[in-house]
Amino acid sequence: MNFIRKAFATWKGSGKEGEGTLTTESTVLQDTQYSYNTRFENGKGTNPEELIAAAHAGCFSMQLSFLLGEEGFTPNSLNVEANVQFKDGEINKVILELKGDVPNIEADKFNEIAEKAKEVCPISKLLKAEIELKSHLS
Repeated sequence: MNFIRKAFATWKGSGKEGEGTLTTESTVLQDTQYSYNTRFENGKGTNPEELIAAAHAGCFSMQLSFLLGEEGFTPNSLNVEANVQFKDGEINKVILELKGDVPNIEADKFNEIAEKAKEVCPISKLLKAEIELKSHLS
């Protein structure tokens, strides 16, 4: 399976006083605001780290569900909190906190499958990926 998903960012002004909007191809985010305040303080809107956390939590929980299914288990629920740590100008850690309700599975087996999901989750892999830049000046 191959596909491309898109998101669009617009930024106007300086880093601290400026503001921007984010829109996803699906329009789930539609001109959602982000700014210095929403990233580094407590303004109304979103920020890149929050979006990475949401993407990682969602991807990991879905990956884990697939892997559990391959082993014959169907989760009642998988609740994942992703904490993206921003320190000294970089994202240096993501902590995934998992709470699962999976009938008939032993804790060791659940933890084993969860570790595998962490390793093969596409967003986990992305955070280690090469980044290609195509730049154009208008």
